Amino acid sequence: MSRHVIVTGASRGIGAAIAQQFIDEGDRVVALSRSGVAPEGCAMTIAVDVVDSNAVNAAVKTSIGEFGPVEVAVINAGVTNDGLAMRMSDEQWRDVLSTDLDGAFYCARAMMASMVRARKGSIIFIGSVSPFIGVPGQANYAAAKAGLVGLARSLAKEVATRSVTVNVVAPGLIETDMTNDLGGAKDQMMSLIPMGRIGQPSDIAGVVGFLASNHARYITGAVLCADGGLSLGH
Repeated sequence: MSRHVIVTGASRGIGAAIAQQFIDEGDRVVALSRSGVAPEGCAMTIAVDVVDSNAVNAAVKTSIGEFGPVEVAVINAGVTNDGLAMRMSDEQWRDVLSTDLDGAFYCARAMMASMVRARKGSIIFIGSVSPFIGVPGQANYAAAKAGLVGLARSLAKEVATRSVTVNVVAPGLIETDMTNDLGGAKDQMMSLIPMGRIGQPSDIAGVVGFLASNHARYITGAVLCADGGLSLGH
């Protein structure tokens, strides 16, 4: 049966691959992104900035009005704004925390109500291995992604009796526009990956697809690292 799936940050990279995964499975995918761009085949595309809680609420309300209760929510929207902590401005810190953590909470809050009422659903946050391995220049990003773990585990306990699961997928180094901006640090990180290769967005989409399936119905509050072994030993 076709499910109502919402994917945030669906315009490119990991988010676009995740949206495509669900489209290929025959689901009705609603894509949220700041640009309003999304893969072909999405049932609906809505331009929204997740830092605006009112805009998030309105977008989710529109999606539910069209397709019914949200059955899968993939909260992926995120940004980076790197800099060494001693030189990091308030704006750099707030920019990343506002999108990657505040925005994630706004989206989860808006989407989970219909799941609780329907007594089923899956919420999947896209985190990062950054909090576990430590990446210089990403104090803001690592703090936000670490926050997702606490958020997910708290929500998991709040909604478990309603058969709603909440999990985190923590990607390692994935071939995206965001990681291409790392420059020489990208090659340095790749040398630390036991599998010896950079991951592809489809590698993350596959893990998300599993967590959203009935095969994972007894998994909640988990953090699944999809990183080629990068975080081993941490």
